Amino acid sequence: MDWKNNGVKIIQAGTLDPNTPQTPGMTRAAAITHATTGASKLWAGTVVVNPGAKTGPHHHGELETVLYIVRGHARMRWGNNLEFSAEAKTGDFIYVPPFVPHQEINAGTVEACEAVVVRSGQDPIVVNLDIETPEPASAGSDDYPFHPEP
Repeated sequence: MDWKNNGVKIIQAGTLDPNTPQTPGMTRAAAITHATTGASKLWAGTVVVNPGAKTGPHHHGELETVLYIVRGHARMRWGNNLEFSAEAKTGDFIYVPPFVPHQEINAGTVEACEAVVVRSGQDPIVVNLDIETPEPASAGSDDYPFHPEP
């Protein structure tokens, strides 16, 4: 095996790809993709969530998702009616199982929340859900949804 060309890949901080689905109030950048590394079973990148920004209810189909909070505070709501809630702070991990309805929220009002995101697949699966939430989405509008369909 040619490990020099088919081994470890380093993705430099300044080379992340912003050409991923974007959401108002949030900035995503891809690091580990098939195009950048040849990865076939996972995707990794970053997300910066502006103060007070929230998605609407959604899930990511069969994908598993892990978030590592680099800076700030994230609040996650989940459940059929988003009836469960917990917060994560800098250094915490969040695991979202497949098909779990959830909502991502920057729990801070001043500081951006920054996270590393890892998913168990390459496809940007997002299923927007029409369910009530105690925290209506602030990101997006009727013309540009909070989590664009891929």
